[in-house]
Amino acid sequence: GYVLVRCLRNPAMGPPMSDADRQEGFANRWQALKAILVPGLIALLVLGSIYGGVASVTEAAAMGVFGVLLAVVLRGEFSVKTLHESLGQTLVTCGMIIWIGIGAAALVGVYNLMGGNRFISGMITGLDVAPIVIILVMMAILLVLGMFLDWIGVAMLTLPIFVPIVEQLGYSPIWFGILFAVNMQVSFLSPPFGPAAFYLKGVAPPEVSLKDIFVSLLPFIALQLCVLFALLFWPNLAMWLV
Repeated sequence: GYVLVRCLRNPAMGPPMSDADRQEGFANRWQALKAILVPGLIALLVLGSIYGGVASVTEAAAMGVFGVLLAVVLRGEFSVKTLHESLGQTLVTCGMIIWIGIGAAALVGVYNLMGGNRFISGMITGLDVAPIVIILVMMAILLVLGMFLDWIGVAMLTLPIFVPIVEQLGYSPIWFGILFAVNMQVSFLSPPFGPAAFYLKGVAPPEVSLKDIFVSLLPFIALQLCVLFALLFWPNLAMWLV
């Protein structure tokens, strides 16, 4: 919506296709369709099996891996080197997640054994402030942590502490989970470690700097924050299906 409004206000930002591009449009569209057909089918298979209750998340993930491997073989792009690199990257990612989980479990375990959950819950719920103020503080903490940590690490570190407090304040944990997801979307764009900016830098022309990308992401960060505040003050926007 934001891109559409900007282009309507300034048509030069979204120029029309040239005649040559129009003539080649159908061929290009067919090539693009063929390029996304197999990934789209794999995504449909994975998500459809999860939401249809056919497979668990782990089983669906295994089906997705098998589908990708089969597609690579059928397209003649399979090689032992590619398989080795993929397995190596997977092991690195899984190892990082496991160590984050171990650290978070140790931290939360010691925190609970020392009575930290009861102490923090009693202290926060005893504050003479509106409950929504406490939620705002939690969102601010999540926003700052999301700038420096992966969302999985943020979830493992904060949710075991925050969710019991949210329930004591009388809020739905489902609503708080939606707020958490939107908050992590903001961190996905925000500097200094916004992954989306680095992904864009990898495919952008050389003359586009990382600074240009972060500056151009500011309106989208503002829109995400507007969505976050809307969900904070009008919970029914997120809970009307529950």
